[in-house]
Amino acid sequence: MNEQCTINYGDNKQVSLPMMVGSEGERAIDISTLRKNTGLITLDEAYVNTGSCKSAITYLDGEKGILRYRGYPIEELATKSRFVEVAYLLMYGELPTPKELDAFSGLLNNSSLIHEDMRHFFLAFPNHAHPMGILTTMVASLSSFYPVPEEMSDEEERQVIANLVSQVRTIAAFSYKKFIGEPMIYPSYKLRFVENFLNMMFSSPVQNYQQDPDIVKAIDTFLILHADHEQNCSTSAVRITGSSLANVYAVISAGISALWGQRHGGANQGVISILDEIVTSGDDGRRFIEDAKNKKVRLMGFGHRVYKTFDPRAKIMKELCHKLLNKPGMADPMIDIAMRLEETALSDDYFLSRNLYPNVDFYSGLILKAAGIPFNMFTVLFAIGRTPGWLAHWREMRHDKDNRISRPRQIYVGPPMRNYIPMDKRAGGGRTSLSGRFIADGDTSNPFVKSKRFTETVRNERFIPAPPPDNKPSGPDSSIARG
Repeated sequence: MNEQCTINYGDNKQVSLPMMVGSEGERAIDISTLRKNTGLITLDEAYVNTGSCKSAITYLDGEKGILRYRGYPIEELATKSRFVEVAYLLMYGELPTPKELDAFSGLLNNSSLIHEDMRHFFLAFPNHAHPMGILTTMVASLSSFYPVPEEMSDEEERQVIANLVSQVRTIAAFSYKKFIGEPMIYPSYKLRFVENFLNMMFSSPVQNYQQDPDIVKAIDTFLILHADHEQNCSTSAVRITGSSLANVYAVISAGISALWGQRHGGANQGVISILDEIVTSGDDGRRFIEDAKNKKVRLMGFGHRVYKTFDPRAKIMKELCHKLLNKPGMADPMIDIAMRLEETALSDDYFLSRNLYPNVDFYSGLILKAAGIPFNMFTVLFAIGRTPGWLAHWREMRHDKDNRISRPRQIYVGPPMRNYIPMDKRAGGGRTSLSGRFIADGDTSNPFVKSKRFTETVRNERFIPAPPPDNKPSGPDSSIARG
């Protein structure tokens, strides 16, 4: 902590900033006082070089392919633990004793039901509403049924955590049943966490669901591998939202919303979409590989932004994936294509030289498909697995006496100070659509405002009335009402 970093700036000015070293040897420059002492801030778009907090939950070294939860290697946890045990570890810092695990499992079981009145919410969603949209909305609404006091006791905190870990799973299954129009199946005290979820998903009043131990193990491992991953997009969203002392249900809903994006939780869906496109086109994968090399198509499921050598989670998923895909009844042309892509990525110099190895999304997409998980539920499974990690970060913040509301700075690049222009003095113009939405004329002098015309498809999806023909008058004398 005695080491300093000296920065030279301006006219022979200097500032010394303290260095910080983490428990695994990572080094950081503490810039907390930089603006106060110099008037300067740092610019780090997408925060790729910025440490936003100190955390004792997850350690990740992308260069060496290391991932540890509370110090335990992910390889050991994935092969020796169950998801509920790992959730306890993330939350409370230590592996549970048999008595602690039994108590925690019992609390999860007793918290798995959602308020019966929430069923009316499900009925109000439109047919074929996306399960992620239902999930984020329903999780936020839990605060109305399970109010959270501003000052929580340890017992109340444990109950809130159990509610979310368990009820996110229940809401996810109910969301799927709503999507396919089947009656909802309640959780059962006789089943463990993953078995309970699969039963709620796939059983019905007219058909029991037969549990496959290999599928149960694969899904349980999937949840463990996705339980936390340091300061990713959704975890950062949780921390930023939680820093305002927002309701914890709203905080987790924010994480789910961030996870929904195709750059984040939707990546394994992208893998299956690509495989489907290859099969539909009649390609055997070879043409796609050449197109990927020539940058004609986007390669999903290969390489990783953080892991520069290999993804330790992918090695675990690969073994489970091949075990599932070799089971009887798993024949699928999409899987054959996937295996050809994998073989190429592990032998072709183009992929090897660029570290474009199959990542966790490549194998997890195949595992979820082999397990019968519907395509639009892939990200929902991710959310179930990540909920303990989000809650662990929320809890860590809550007990941090130095916790402050997040408030990043920016570098303003807009117009400098200018005087207000009266309406009758303004050059150019625009028109107002029938929906009251102002559409600017193409004014290339301002790079921040660009003319946009909606296609019929986008217009229909957004229910935006068509704008008037271009020959209609616009401006103060137009007969079209202005918003």
